Amino acid sequence: MLWFLTILCLLSFIALIAVSSVVPKRSGLSKFELRRRQEEGDKAAAALLRREASLGDVLSMQRVLSALFLVVFVSLTVAALGWFTGIVVAVIVALEYGAVSRMNIVKNTTQPLYERYEESILQFITAHENIFRLVRSVSTEPAETRLDSREELVHLVTNSGSLLSGDEKKLVLHGLEFGKRQVGEIMTPRGVIDTIGKKELLGPLVLDDLHKTGHSRFPVTDGDIDHIVGVLHIQDLLVLDARQRSATAEKAMEPRVFYIREDQTLDHALTAFLRTRHHLFVVVNEFRETVGIVSLEDVIETLLGRKIVDEFDAHEDLRAVAARNPRGNNEPQKHEDI
Repeated sequence: MLWFLTILCLLSFIALIAVSSVVPKRSGLSKFELRRRQEEGDKAAAALLRREASLGDVLSMQRVLSALFLVVFVSLTVAALGWFTGIVVAVIVALEYGAVSRMNIVKNTTQPLYERYEESILQFITAHENIFRLVRSVSTEPAETRLDSREELVHLVTNSGSLLSGDEKKLVLHGLEFGKRQVGEIMTPRGVIDTIGKKELLGPLVLDDLHKTGHSRFPVTDGDIDHIVGVLHIQDLLVLDARQRSATAEKAMEPRVFYIREDQTLDHALTAFLRTRHHLFVVVNEFRETVGIVSLEDVIETLLGRKIVDEFDAHEDLRAVAARNPRGNNEPQKHEDI
């Protein structure tokens, strides 16, 4: 009789370890993605979605069977070894069977066996759903997918692998940072702005100098850069007749001037550009002093994360041209300390 009880104890222990070691696999895709693929006719996604729906019942059944085999093992151990020894052995097994079931040698044996019969198990659970509802103790409904910070979203986009192309990643990342950046970060600084005086004649030499700068718009000043009275569009000068080419910048300029603070955000600047339908803003500080200029092109390039080269751009890097300030008309006056 003792040998018979010992064999039953061993069998119940093996069954306990086998059941506990099985790990039903979950799909790496979200239910949203599985449903989307199912709607597109993906049969594999439909099968995965059915498996996900039954996963809670599989885990509940695993928990019930583990509890039953543990109770049987404890009862048989006490009957075979006596109360004291049986309870000591039962407590040790109850504490350690989880660790044993996670050993690779155990999992490599039981997992393939479960996967071979998984489809039959799922069909059995589906056919007896009312019964399994009574013992259901595990919910597999995922928590609502949420992101808790902008940095987390940046991390997900950066590590999205081949899901997004390089240009798409750059567009998303620049878009996320766009609203936090300020006009002062992307403007062309005061010291390298090419301007033209309002009384300056638009002769061939002046037009040639303007064209060499690589810019298409120039602030028109009345004395100095803190007094901007208009914007000269170089493309408008190309259609001037011979008589008009001797006109001053004041006659050919667009008299409307729009200002924006250097501490304004780029999304505010973009909204202002769209509302005014203007392409160039003069950037001022809190004292209304000119500190730079910013164009619609500058803002769009920052949003897209790429350079825009249109038909009026003669140079690939206009900021490099601006830094050289070829006309030299806005250099600060030299002085000596006394």
